[in-house]
Amino acid sequence: MKPTTAHEWHGRLELKREDTARGTPGESTKTTVRIETFLPGAVNLLRLDLPFPDAKTDFAGSPFNPKEGDLKLRAGLRPLQSGDLRFPSFVEATFPTADPDQGGAGKYQLSAGIRMLAPLRYPFEEGVAHKLLLEGEVAQTNSVGGDPARADINYTKLELTLNDLWRDKYTLKLKVKPSFDHVRDDAGGVGEVEGGFYFGRGWRTWLMLGHRLWGADGVAGTYENRLELGVNRTF
Repeated sequence: MKPTTAHEWHGRLELKREDTARGTPGESTKTTVRIETFLPGAVNLLRLDLPFPDAKTDFAGSPFNPKEGDLKLRAGLRPLQSGDLRFPSFVEATFPTADPDQGGAGKYQLSAGIRMLAPLRYPFEEGVAHKLLLEGEVAQTNSVGGDPARADINYTKLELTLNDLWRDKYTLKLKVKPSFDHVRDDAGGVGEVEGGFYFGRGWRTWLMLGHRLWGADGVAGTYENRLELGVNRTF
C-alpha cells in the first residue's frame, strides 16, 4: 500500500443495499454508504458508515423513502503477523443518530474485534488459478449510554469465512456468523453465501444471500433472511 500524500487519497467508496427479514435494530432493511480511508501508520483504516434504513423495515422495503440511521465510525489497526498468519483488529463506535429514533438502537455502542487471516492451499491440482483465504473474527459490542427506555446491548459475534478468488477476478465467500446475546441470555447464527467479481479499474460488485441457521428471533446481530447487493470502487 503506497503512503498517502497531500495530493493523493487512497481509500474505497461503497454503496450497499440490504433487504432483511426479521432482523434486530442494527440488521434491518437499509441502504448504506461506506467511506474508507487507508493510512500508512499504526491506524491503517478509517471507516464511516452512513446507513439509511427504509421506513418499512422488513424484507420488502421502500429504498426511495429512506430515513437516517445510526452512524458508525471504525478505526482499523495495522495487522500483527506470525508466519503466514495476519491479525488485524479494530475499534468501532456507533452513535444513535437515527431519525426517527425507531430506525436505530437508541444507544451509544462501542465494539472491538480481532480477525485472523490464513492463506490456504487449493486442495486439487497445482497451478489452478484460485487463491483461498480462511478468515476468523471475534467481536464484542456493548451499549454505553443513550435512551434509558431502549434495551441494553451486549453481545459477542463470531465469524468464520472461506474466501476464494479465481483468476484474480471472481470471488466466492462462504460465511457462518454465530452471535451470543448476553442481555437475552440466548444465541443464534446466520449463514451467508456471496458471489462477486472485479471489473473496470478498481470496481467490484457482489450479491449475497443470508439465512438464519439456528436460534430465535431477536438475538442481537442476527436476522431471518437477507438479500444484499453492493458495489464499490477502490482508489
